[in-house]
Amino acid sequence: MKIRTILFAAAALLSLASLAGCTGSGTKAPSFDDVLISRRSIRSYDATKTISEAEVRTLLTKTQEAPSWANMQPSKYYVAISPEALAAVQDMVGGNKERIIGAPVLIVSTFEKGKSGFFRGQQTNELGDFWGAYDNGLSNAYLILTARAMGFDTLIMGMREADKIRGYFHIPGEEMITAVIALGYRAEEPRTPVHRDLEEIARFF
Repeated sequence: MKIRTILFAAAALLSLASLAGCTGSGTKAPSFDDVLISRRSIRSYDATKTISEAEVRTLLTKTQEAPSWANMQPSKYYVAISPEALAAVQDMVGGNKERIIGAPVLIVSTFEKGKSGFFRGQQTNELGDFWGAYDNGLSNAYLILTARAMGFDTLIMGMREADKIRGYFHIPGEEMITAVIALGYRAEEPRTPVHRDLEEIARFF
């Protein structure tokens, strides 16, 4: 048991070290608590700052560390980074369009149906493809937290015109489109939301 604990701690430290590498040399890496506390849904972006394709690739590579049902890895991402793609996707996010105009990257998040929650083609329990959505949520959580560790900001948007997005990116029918995620730099500091009391969300037995 002690050996397992040591190995787990070592793995956790390596993971944090890899996040530290995202911040660049000479820059103090944020602590995990810093990442959790400073990560906010940003609705105003600094249009003067850009994010490179290489940085997005680094971000998505780290996102692949997220756990999934039987390691099915059902999550997929479609990245709008060219001016043409950005303009197209901005018109597909409903009322959020004005909030993300300065974001230099928009990422469409999907998951492959029939993978998570299934065994030999049969759903394992009553949730079925909801497990795919669950795994996609875990992957997205890794994405937004890693993004913050890299100094970026995000907004997960549920308002999106799925049919238009599917057509634009040629997304196969076996994939479910979940969200569009804006990636960029905050133009202003967001307010800190009030969280529910722990006693409202947790019960101990």
